[in-house]
Amino acid sequence: MPEAASAQATRATIGASEFDRDTALTRRAPGVYDIDLSAGWTIINAVNGGYLLAVLGRALSDALPHPDPFTISAHYLTASQPGPAVVRTETVRTGRTLSTGQASLFQFDEQGGEVERIRVLASYGDLDSLPADVRTTARPPAIPPMEQCFGPDDGPAPVDGSSAITERLMLKLDPSTLGWALGQPSGKGEMRAWFGLADGRDPDPLALLLAVDALPPTAFEMGISGWVPTVELTVHVRSRPAPGPLRVSITTRNLAGGFLEEDAEVWDTDDRLVAQSRQLARARLA
Repeated sequence: MPEAASAQATRATIGASEFDRDTALTRRAPGVYDIDLSAGWTIINAVNGGYLLAVLGRALSDALPHPDPFTISAHYLTASQPGPAVVRTETVRTGRTLSTGQASLFQFDEQGGEVERIRVLASYGDLDSLPADVRTTARPPAIPPMEQCFGPDDGPAPVDGSSAITERLMLKLDPSTLGWALGQPSGKGEMRAWFGLADGRDPDPLALLLAVDALPPTAFEMGISGWVPTVELTVHVRSRPAPGPLRVSITTRNLAGGFLEEDAEVWDTDDRLVAQSRQLARARLA
């Protein structure tokens, strides 16, 4: 079990945001961090993968000489549960522009033995040092104004698959991707939404790691219900986001053999593509 707290907090000051408090770790020793995973970020009974990625992302930000995730790839080995956990980090390489590290999150079985839940490999840099030049053919997703979109509280009954995490998010879904909630899925693997944290905290690179995995699964619009667990998730953080709500677009083009991919784009209020991701997930077919 985690050792007691002669340890230091990984941040001198943790903000008032619930997200900051619930991703804060305590450094027990160099490269070893303790955390109590909050039940507030669960999907049904499992802890959300984006929240877990933010936890490991914060640990690597403390352990590496560079502050910001540029690319981070996670393999989800077993479902994480609320409660005590240990994060172990290792510095793989450091350079002037990028540093690379790996991290694993462990929990404990009934005998007190460690069980690895998630393993990450990431490269970190300084987003503020990047040149301003942008050359892109990408365009922000066409999402109706926020007042024309719908969140979990807008329906007559709780949305199937809703959970504690929805209370911590500002999530307004594009009506054209909400057929599944009305029993009329479109058959298209698309999900689009306005995204933010419910307490109004502005987005930062760690919040982007949450945003790519916080929308309902695209499988819902393909007529598949139930849990869609992530197998692997890679996120590219392209820029520090401007204050205000994010726009998130996720698409799936191929569901085969019980697995599907989800490609996500995250755009900020300055119409910049601030994060991209791809994940492989398992669909529980009837």
